[in-house]
Amino acid sequence: MPLTDTTREEMRQIMARYPRPRSALLPMLHLVQSEEGYVSPAGIEMCAEELGLTAAEVTAVATFYTMYKRRPQGTHHVGVCTNSLCAIMGGDAVFARVKEHLGIGNDQTTADGAITLEHIECQAACDFAPVMTIDWEFFDNQTPTSAVALMDDLQAGREVRSTRGPVITSWRDTERLLAGFDDGKAGEGPTAGPASLLGLSVAKQRGDAVPAQPPASGGAASSGSGA
Repeated sequence: MPLTDTTREEMRQIMARYPRPRSALLPMLHLVQSEEGYVSPAGIEMCAEELGLTAAEVTAVATFYTMYKRRPQGTHHVGVCTNSLCAIMGGDAVFARVKEHLGIGNDQTTADGAITLEHIECQAACDFAPVMTIDWEFFDNQTPTSAVALMDDLQAGREVRSTRGPVITSWRDTERLLAGFDDGKAGEGPTAGPASLLGLSVAKQRGDAVPAQPPASGGAASSGSGA
């Protein structure tokens, strides 16, 4: 949908959260994406006007981070991690199979507008490799078969629930959340998966504890020769 006065007012709400207004640029760009489906020229201009920046300064930020898109995205953004551990555990095979199944390449959108596919860098979920994200929600321990089934569900409009989070709605909804507007779903899904908590569980079983912190010394550490 086009940017409106409501969008501008919400940008000002975001700016009010920060001591320096220009610190609000990142969430403001997410807000633009939630409305336009990408960082549009109109969105860049609106951010620049509100922050007192040039369009070039806003564009420099929008083109630096890969989460900001410069052309319209599909209803859902599917990211397949192809970084080291995920690739070793099968991420490359997952990505190749999904590309083949959807008939698109990296950073392309299906003809029905349902899915934009992208190979992504590490999502800090290596204990669940290979991982895939849909609208930035995690889908753990994927296989080519399970990934293709998810693509079919998305294109058919069937309910899809992430491994550790809520039911998937749309990429634009997630972008609005990243802009700082609550979607009311913070309590859905576990806070951490079993693989992430394994070390803590083992430590509890063994009775391990963090060593006590040594008392602080009374004076500053020596700086050396004093020359």
